[in-house]
Amino acid sequence: MDTIVTVQDAVTAFADFMEPTHTELDAIEREMPVILADVELLDAHIVTLDRTPTELDNRRIRRARRRALAARVALLNHAAGASLPGGAA
Repeated sequence: MDTIVTVQDAVTAFADFMEPTHTELDAIEREMPVILADVELLDAHIVTLDRTPTELDNRRIRRARRRALAARVALLNHAAGASLPGGAA
């Protein structure tokens, strides 16, 4: 006997209410520099997985780590500045 499977999950998986809201898309857009910097750092680490890191690899990792930290600081400063009434002096 064959079992009958409904397609309800497949239909509702793409319903309109499942899409991200404009607020969520704006948050992703604000966080995109941090995401890209983290991807760059991850790429720098992945390159060194199968070999001993060279001096150039170490520089690339340090540079990517600095960019990732700078992107996080910029995001935090932007968020803190947006929450202060009247702006910061």
